[in-house]
Amino acid sequence: MAVPKRRLSKTRGLKRSTHYKITLAKPIKENGEWRMPHRMNSNGEYSRLND
Repeated sequence: MAVPKRRLSKTRGLKRSTHYKITLAKPIKENGEWRMPHRMNSNGEYSRLND
């Protein structure tokens, strides 16, 4: 069974987790109107990107 020789410090563990970031959805311009992708438009219609 693999057991670490030394305990890792809190700082070292936190440094590793800094690379996991959440990316937010960017608004798109469709028919001259800005909206978030995969959401309803102002007319109440749903249209996906690249369809």
